[in-house]
Amino acid sequence: MSHWSVRFLFYLIVDHCIPSASLRSLLFLGVLRFFNVLSSPESVGASRRSKPMPILVESTQSRWLLWVDSAVGVNWGTVSSHKLPPAVVVDLMKENRIGKVKLFDADPDVLLALRGSGIEVMVGIPNELLAVLASSAAASDLWMSQNVTRYMVKAGVDIRYIAVGNEPFLTSYQGQYQSFVLPAMLNLQQSLVKVNLAGYVKLVVPCNADAYQSASVPSEGTFRPELTQIMTQLVSFLNLNGSPFVVNIYPFLSLYQSADFPQDYAFFDGSSHPVVDGQNVYYNAFDGNYDTLVAALNRIGYGQMPIAIGEVGWPTEGALSATVTAAEAFNQGLIVHIMSNRGTPLRPGVPPVDVYLFSLFDEEQKSILPGNFERHWGIYSFDGQAKYPLNLGNGRLENAKNVPYLPPRWCIMSPIQDPAAVTNHMKLACSVADCTTLYYGGSCNAIGDKGNNSYAFNSYYQMQKQDAGSCDFDGLGMITFLNPTVGNCRFLVGISDRNCSCIGCGIFCGLWMMVFEMASLLEEGLVCSNFPHCKRGHSLQSIIDVLDRKHKLVGLVGNVISGVVEEPEP
Repeated sequence: MSHWSVRFLFYLIVDHCIPSASLRSLLFLGVLRFFNVLSSPESVGASRRSKPMPILVESTQSRWLLWVDSAVGVNWGTVSSHKLPPAVVVDLMKENRIGKVKLFDADPDVLLALRGSGIEVMVGIPNELLAVLASSAAASDLWMSQNVTRYMVKAGVDIRYIAVGNEPFLTSYQGQYQSFVLPAMLNLQQSLVKVNLAGYVKLVVPCNADAYQSASVPSEGTFRPELTQIMTQLVSFLNLNGSPFVVNIYPFLSLYQSADFPQDYAFFDGSSHPVVDGQNVYYNAFDGNYDTLVAALNRIGYGQMPIAIGEVGWPTEGALSATVTAAEAFNQGLIVHIMSNRGTPLRPGVPPVDVYLFSLFDEEQKSILPGNFERHWGIYSFDGQAKYPLNLGNGRLENAKNVPYLPPRWCIMSPIQDPAAVTNHMKLACSVADCTTLYYGGSCNAIGDKGNNSYAFNSYYQMQKQDAGSCDFDGLGMITFLNPTVGNCRFLVGISDRNCSCIGCGIFCGLWMMVFEMASLLEEGLVCSNFPHCKRGHSLQSIIDVLDRKHKLVGLVGNVISGVVEEPEP
C-alpha cells in the first residue's frame, strides 16, 4: 500500500470524523511530518530558525485610506452544546440580510453551508496553529488547501479574509504567540500567491484593544512599548497587501472593570462626562478607544491605515450592567453611529471599513473566567430567537426557522424532595451545564431554591440530549411535559444533534478498517460494532486507543501512517 493511498484515506477519515477544525489541522500537519513532507530544504531551514523571519521593508506603495460606507456583520461562534444546524444559521443571516460573517476557525460544515449564500466570510486560524504555520511553508500550503481553496474554488464560498490568530498579542498571553504571527503571515501570503488568491483574500490579525494605550486622552495613543516594533512590521505588511487593521473594542468591559467609569460614556446618547482632547470632545467610549488606535497608528507612520472592528457588543446578562435593555441600547446606538458615516474626531466622515457584532448567538460552553456574562453576548439566544428588536439597517431581526428542537419535555426536581438534599447534585449539574443565569445579574436569579435546582437539572438534561438517565440524580429528578419557565427565566429545550448519524459513523468506521485491512494489520471479520468510541465528537486518539486495546496493535498506527508497516507478531 503506497504512502499516498494511506495518506488519502487518513485525510478523508479525519476530515469527516473529527469535528474540531483546529484538531483536524493539527492532525493533518502531524501526518505531513510523518510522511517527511516537511523534510524539504526549505522546510528544514524554516523549522530550524531560532529567530523570526526577516520582515518586509517599508512598502513602496502609497499608504491608503479606504473611503467606503461601513458594513455590519456578525461573529459566529460555536462554543455550545446546543448548536443550530449550519444551514439554519445561514438562512437566518440571509433572512436578515447580514452580508458578512467572521468565524473563529474553518469548520467544514459551516463553510459548506455558506456556499452560494453571497455572504462574505472571514475564516480564523486558532492561535495554537501559529507556531507550525510560522515554521513551515508546506504546512501553510496544506492549511490553505484544506481550509480556503477547497471551499472557494470547488464550493463557491466567498472567503475574503483570513484571521491569523485571535488576539495573539493579548497581555495575558505574555508573548506566547507574539513571535509566530509575522512569519506565519509571510508563509500564508506566499500560499495565497501560489493559488492565485492573493489579490482577493486578505490576511488580518484581530487585536485586542490592550495592544495600545494612552495616559489620558486619545491623541496620546501609543502601542504598548514591547509591541511597537512588531506592530510597525505588521502594519507595514497589512498596508503592502491591502488589508485593514482589525481591532476588538468593548466599552462594556471598561464599565465592568472600573467602578469609576461613567456609565453614560459607554453608550451613544451623549455623556455628562465627556473627554476633552484639545479641540476634540469625545462623548462615547467607542470613539475615544478608536481614536486612541488612530493616534497609535499615526505615531508609527500609518495614520491613514484602514481599520475594521472585529468584535464589539454588549452581553444581556451575567453582570449588573449586562441586561437586555443595555445591550439593545448599545448595539442599536452603535449601528446608527456607524451607518451615519460621521466617523470620529480624528477621522471625520470615515467610519470603520467593517464592523462585526459580537456575537450572533449565546455560547453556553465558553469559559466564565472573565465573568458569567461571557456566555451571553448573542443578539440571538442559542436557538436563533432574537433577544430584542435590533435593527441592523434592514428592519428588525427575524427569528430562525426550522429549528430542530428536542421534544418539549423538561427535567425538574421532584416536588416531594427537600431542596437541601439536592445541593451536591445541583453543583454537579452546574459544573458541566450552564447555570450562569441563576447567579447575580442573571434572568433566573430570583426563582428560589427549588427553581434553582430544577433549572440546573434541566440544563444538564438538555445538554445530554434528554437522555432519560441524565434526569435521575439518585431519584431526585423527574421528567415533566409542563413547561416550568418562570417569568423571564426560560427553561430551555435543547437542539437535536443532526450531525452524527449511525450510517455516517458506520461509513467512516469502515474507512478506518480499510486503512488497516489493506495494510494487513486487522484481524479477519472485524466489524464496526467492535469500536464503540468511533463516533463524531471523539478524538482520533480515542479511536486509536480502542484499536490498540481490542486488537493489540500498540505502536502500529504510527507505522501505518508513516508507511513503514511491519507484520504484527502472532
